[in-house]
Amino acid sequence: MTEKFKTIPIVPVAQGCGSRGSQQTVADIMQRPMRDLRISVTDRCNLRCTYCMPREVFDENHPFLPRAELLSFEEIERLAKLFVQWGVQKIRLTGGEPLLRRGIERLVESLAKLDTLKGKPVEIALTTNAVLLAQKAQALKDAGLARVTASLDGMTDETFRRMSDSNVTVKAVLDGIAAAQRVGLAPVKVNMVVKRGVNDHEIIPMAGHFRNSGVVLRFIEFMDVGSTNGWRMDDVVPAREILEQINSRYPILQADPNYTGEVAERWHYADGSGEVGVIASVTQAFCHECTRARLSTDGKLYTCLFAGSGTDLRGPLRSGAVDQALSSMIAGTWKLRFDRYSQLRHAATELPLGKKSGQKIEMSYIGG
Repeated sequence: MTEKFKTIPIVPVAQGCGSRGSQQTVADIMQRPMRDLRISVTDRCNLRCTYCMPREVFDENHPFLPRAELLSFEEIERLAKLFVQWGVQKIRLTGGEPLLRRGIERLVESLAKLDTLKGKPVEIALTTNAVLLAQKAQALKDAGLARVTASLDGMTDETFRRMSDSNVTVKAVLDGIAAAQRVGLAPVKVNMVVKRGVNDHEIIPMAGHFRNSGVVLRFIEFMDVGSTNGWRMDDVVPAREILEQINSRYPILQADPNYTGEVAERWHYADGSGEVGVIASVTQAFCHECTRARLSTDGKLYTCLFAGSGTDLRGPLRSGAVDQALSSMIAGTWKLRFDRYSQLRHAATELPLGKKSGQKIEMSYIGG
């Protein structure tokens, strides 16, 4: 198997006012355009996955954000329009668990009406643990949701419960995935975070289950997101090792990216039975291709998943700032962006950078 990981050069883009007529976008210091927006709609979740919201930190006494501090759907829509005017083409709703946000279908419906600078509808996607997906899939599809990504970290209840620290069954998640497929939210993607000694023995069972299913399975290296998940480099199963395991059982061939900036490296089964991918943020950093902006639950703009601070947009918005002022804040923040945390971590030799740096925003607050 080849060990080569492809990269795609970023083409510099024009910087301008962001109006649809001018067809202009904004680029950061490393000439990366802003193409994707992830919006965290809640910091709450019905699971306690050890790599995201460990129960010893996010227990019954954890101070989740009060309702008044969350962006309203109207505020999210207003800000989303401004991001789209700067070149955003895809919006992904995340959390926490986004399906816990009451009326999430209304937000999807309003965002699905937005058009990109090229006049095409903005693609609206959603990442979920799928526990509530079976009962909401049809409404989400009817509202205009294009795609859904579900999380599943093992095929057995024992492993899944160890990873999610919950009593939820694998069947509940699979039922949600099946419902999404049934209503046409396809292709459904399933993400599996792999942690050595915990669920890495389920790599082949996961691959075997989703072959010939139409589901795109993606394996994610355990990352040092936030400051509470006890991340160690020893717990990381490198993407190369994952691919070697799969290839030894089900031969795979590398495929080209679907688009510039795609974070998952794609592989097809040689027998045509489907696709798998790996997201190798730890061992094969892809910062140079990252085009993602992130809007937190309480309205802060973050330019990296591993950020320590963000730009407050909610304060000015609620204080009466006009769209032009908010738009300038968005563009100004992105133009100063120089984040490349994963590349710096990968380059560190003595100790992973994640152990040297200060507090980072938790994934449940900023969205995965």
